[in-house]
Amino acid sequence: MDPATFVFIDETRAGTKMVCHYGWSPWGERLVDTAPPGHWRTTTFVAGLRSAGLVAPMVLDGSMTLSLIHI
Repeated sequence: MDPATFVFIDETRAGTKMVCHYGWSPWGERLVDTAPPGHWRTTTFVAGLRSAGLVAPMVLDGSMTLSLIHI
């Protein structure tokens, strides 16, 4: 097998939702906090990695499900 023919698919994401759903407050007091405004979405980056470098980079607005196809 020639290593130059392999392509590894890599996916990573970044979310802009910066709200913590829990916290601490003094006993008997309610925790009140604020969050910055934003579009509250996920951005996904997908690219192929070969021995020669990065190929076919793509940025998507939202998440995705990646399935492998055997050729």
